[in-house]
Amino acid sequence: MAVVHSAPKYAPNTGVKDALSAALGSMLVSAHEEHGEVFLVVERSQLNAALRLLRDDHDYQQLMEIAGVDYPSRAERFEVCYCLLSLTKNHRIVVKTSTDEAKPVPTVTDIWPVAGWLEREVFDMYGVLFAGNTDLRRILTDYGFEGHPFRKDFPLTGHVELRYSEDEKRVVYQPVELAQDFRSFDFMSPWEGADYVLPGDEKAAENPAPPPVSEPKVTESPKDTGAGAKADAKAAKTESPGSPDLDDGGDAADAPEPTESRKGQPRREGRTSDTEGATEVDKSDPDADAEGEKGKDQ
Repeated sequence: MAVVHSAPKYAPNTGVKDALSAALGSMLVSAHEEHGEVFLVVERSQLNAALRLLRDDHDYQQLMEIAGVDYPSRAERFEVCYCLLSLTKNHRIVVKTSTDEAKPVPTVTDIWPVAGWLEREVFDMYGVLFAGNTDLRRILTDYGFEGHPFRKDFPLTGHVELRYSEDEKRVVYQPVELAQDFRSFDFMSPWEGADYVLPGDEKAAENPAPPPVSEPKVTESPKDTGAGAKADAKAAKTESPGSPDLDDGGDAADAPEPTESRKGQPRREGRTSDTEGATEVDKSDPDADAEGEKGKDQ
C-alpha cells in the first residue's frame, strides 16, 4: 500500500482557488489559475488584512518575494505581487494588488519584517509608495539617481550620468550626453526578409557569391591525399644531395677533427691545442703580455 506523505514534493492546486476565494470574501477582486499557479487579486486597501488571513488561517507562513510589474496602458499601471509559501502544505500562491504613482500600498512589514527590504526594492525600481514603511529609501540605485529604471517609459540611457571630476576632486552628476543620436532600429529579424539593404551587405550585388562546386575535394582515402605505402617507401629512399651525413661518412662515421687541427687551417703562434688547456698567452697580443707581467708581480 502506497504511503502518502504529509508534505508531497509537488502539492496540487485542486480546490485551493475556491477555498481561498471563499475565505477572502469581499477583499478579493478576482482569482484565477494560470501556468500551474494560483493568483489572487485583492483590494489595495484590504491587502494587509488579506495577507494576515492567509498567514494565520491558511498556513502561508513565508513571504518569498515582492515583485513589481509595469503596465503603462492601465490607469493603475503598477502591480505589486506577493509570493507566499506554505511550509506545512508545500504550496505556493501569488497575491496581487494594483496602484499608480501617487496611491500608496499598505506595508506588510508588521506581518513579515523582511518585507522592508523588498518594498524598498519595488519603490526604487518602480516608484511604488508603501504607506507605513518607516525606511522607504532607495536600495539598488546610487545617491542622486533620478527616475525608476524598471518603468517601461524609462530611457535606456537614463537621465543623468556620473563621473569623477579632477577639478572638483569629487563625483559629479551631469545630464546624459550621447556621442551620437539613437538610430531608428527595425526590430524585425533580418532572417525573416527585410525590404532594405542591411549594413555590410552593400557590396553583395557587386560581388555575387561563386557558384557551388560540382565535385568537392575530399580526403577520405590515401588516393585523395597522396599518402600511403608507396609515398612512405619513396620518402625513405630520398635524401638531399650533399647532406652532412653523406659527406662525413654516414651515421657511423667518427666525429670530425677540430677546425684548428685540419690541414690548411692557420694556427696562431703561442697558442696550444684545446686539449692541453690555454696555459700560454698569445705573444702577438700586447694586452696579454701586460696582464702576464702583472700576474708575475703579484
